[in-house]
Formats: sequence, C-alpha cells, structure tokens
Amino acid sequence: MSLCIDLITMASANPANNPKNVGIIMDGNGRWAKQNSLITNRGHEKGVAVVKEVVKEAVRQKLQSLTLYAFSTENWSRPKKEISGIKRLIIEAIHEQVPELAEQKVKLNFFGEIETFGKKVHTSILKAENDTSFTKPALNLNIALGYGGRSDIINGIRTIVDEAKKTKKDLQIDETSFFNYLSAPINDLDVLIRTGGDHRISNFLLYHIAYTELIFVDKLWPDFSSNDFQDCLNSFKKRKRRFGKRV
Repeated sequence: MSLCIDLITMASANPANNPKNVGIIMDGNGRWAKQNSLITNRGHEKGVAVVKEVVKEAVRQKLQSLTLYAFSTENWSRPKKEISGIKRLIIEAIHEQVPELAEQKVKLNFFGEIETFGKKVHTSILKAENDTSFTKPALNLNIALGYGGRSDIINGIRTIVDEAKKTKKDLQIDETSFFNYLSAPINDLDVLIRTGGDHRISNFLLYHIAYTELIFVDKLWPDFSSNDFQDCLNSFKKRKRRFGKRV
C-alpha cells in the first residue's frame, strides 16, 4: 500500500471529481540506486520502466494530460557521467517506447530548454513528437526537460515585452492568456504528486499550481507502481476543492 499523505479529511471517493491534468515530480532514482548498491544511472533506468506503467494507468483512467518532471535546470550541476547516461537513456527510451505509445494514441510533448541536451537528443525528441502527433490523443504526455518554473515565467514576460515592442500595441494579458506565453503545454494542474518523501515543489510549473492539490509519497520513484498511482488519484477524488470559496 502506498503512503500518500492526504492533507484533507478522508471521505468517500467522488467519481465526478476525477482529475484531468496530473503532474508528477519523479524523485528518488539516485537514492534507490544507492540503497541497492547500483550506479545512479541504473536508478534512472528503473525509473523509465515505472513511467511506462504509470502512463498505461493514466490512459486507463482517461486523464487528459500527464506531465512529468524529468530533468530540471538545476540538475545540470550533477556529475557529467550521470548526465551523459541520462542523455543516452532519453534516446533509448524514445526509440523503444514511442511505437507502443503510438499504439495507445499517446501524444508526446517535450518542453523546457531541450536544445541544451545536444543535437542527437533534440532530433530524437522531434521525431517522437512527430510520430505521436495525434489530433485527438487518448493522453497528452508532457515531459519537462531542462525546465525551471521561474525561468519559464521570466521568458514568458520577455516574449510579451518583445511582442508589444514589435506590434506597438497595448497587449491585453490576463491570468488565463498568460499561459500562452509559457513553455508547458497545459494550463492548471488538478493534482501534483511527488515521490521520494520530500515535501517541496522544486521549481516545477510554478504558475500552473496555484490551486493544485498536492500529494506527497514516501516511496522512491523506482518503487512507485500503477497501484500507487491509483491510490493517489483516489486520494484526490476524496478532497473538496474550494478555490478560496466557503462551502
């Protein structure tokens, strides 16, 4: 049984309260490898296998989108050997899993500073997106690579300023239209899950989580299962979302 920390009083699950947009901070690959006396990249490999099962469950649950935090801008400070292994793993995972994702009608979207991963990774990503470019996908699978929430917001503001200078018009920007200037291909998240036992956001989708329900799981990502994912979604269904209103 998973250890989802439910911050709201327990109640019966409400089928009408099914989440549409779910995000996951997949934390714990390195610690899992260390606990099992393995090199760090073995943890990342096991983590990729978990992604495969969670995506299947997301399709089964009829989610609209699943957004995964795969690599942050801060992760570039990790050892070069680990980063090289991650780049290799991205290419291998795309090659091995895209055909199955296409069969499930899962649309892949990568966002963040993807070009910083080099030409081989970038080319693989573009091909994967092209091979899964469904107009009516069963699931939008969004992968954050080289992503940071603060820099995303700053880049969005810069784009608005540049657009205003070029058009010489007073642009009408509100809370909803600002999403169009951000790199993540989603608006608000319904629920954000973080594995690994830490209770923080780590610069992920900062603009998108204003009213997102947060679920923290003690399990390390390589130990996370589709059943754990179900438990987290059921935890969300039991919550009463007030959005600042009195209920």
